[in-house]
Amino acid sequence: MEQNHNMLRGISENGGVVFYGVDSTEMVREMERLHKTSAVTTAALGRLLTATSMMGIMLKSTQDSITVQIKGGGPVGRLLAVSDGTGNVKGYVEHPIVELPPREDGHLNVGAAVGRDGTLDVIRDLGLREPYIGQVPLTTGEIAEDITSYFAISEQVPTVCALGVLVDTDLSVRCAGGFIVQLLPGATEQEIDLLEKNIKAMPSVTTMLEEGKTVRDMLDMALDGFQPDILDSYHVTYRCDCSLERVEGMLHSLGKKEVEKLRDEDPVAEVNCQFCDKIYRVDLNELLKNWPSNEEKMPKEKS
Repeated sequence: MEQNHNMLRGISENGGVVFYGVDSTEMVREMERLHKTSAVTTAALGRLLTATSMMGIMLKSTQDSITVQIKGGGPVGRLLAVSDGTGNVKGYVEHPIVELPPREDGHLNVGAAVGRDGTLDVIRDLGLREPYIGQVPLTTGEIAEDITSYFAISEQVPTVCALGVLVDTDLSVRCAGGFIVQLLPGATEQEIDLLEKNIKAMPSVTTMLEEGKTVRDMLDMALDGFQPDILDSYHVTYRCDCSLERVEGMLHSLGKKEVEKLRDEDPVAEVNCQFCDKIYRVDLNELLKNWPSNEEKMPKEKS
């Protein structure tokens, strides 16, 4: 694993177990800086970003993308994370500031913040005419359990997902990370028993990171006895790919008549990026002056 790589993908010697792991500390810190989230919201969106980044690595092409959305009816509202095929991710939360008392064990009450009355939606854009969409009901709102449930129900892949975000008293992110372990067809009962034993013996993700453990250490602990090999390693970050060109493309997709209505209200359109809070100002008179002569709607940009 290269020095600045914070994610890896590994496999057991016989190919029956696949491991994905990431130290997402810097990714979640950037999210907190951009969205100025409260502690429980940082934990909720940070967990979702961590899981979605690993799911992005599972995509077959770097040109593909995956969107994971949670609407659980809790006070944080809608949570959204989008990863490209290289694991770089961006995210959004409807209500960034939510204050809740901790759980009885002292941990942040992510489940209460997210809610359990709703769904987890996974949208894979694979470059086809229509995206692949999977949806499962939320089980706990704690996110890791809901990701596990998604893979079991929608993908029929036995999966263990562990996620963690440790927020300090000053709201800074001390550490964040996670791992996903999946059983491939042909895994034996003996392998399943050993894997369950290994994962049960592992401390929490944040405990391991606080103790200085690396993602490779997590792999070795989860797949102890499986003689695992590293398939790939990556450097993944929080990365928003918004641009003026994409904003103009979005306005073009509305159609000329709609843009003319907007221009009549205000000649300068202000568009705020929900993922990085950047504001774009577009001169609608200039945009209309250069409108394509065929007046066809231009294709919409991917979110």
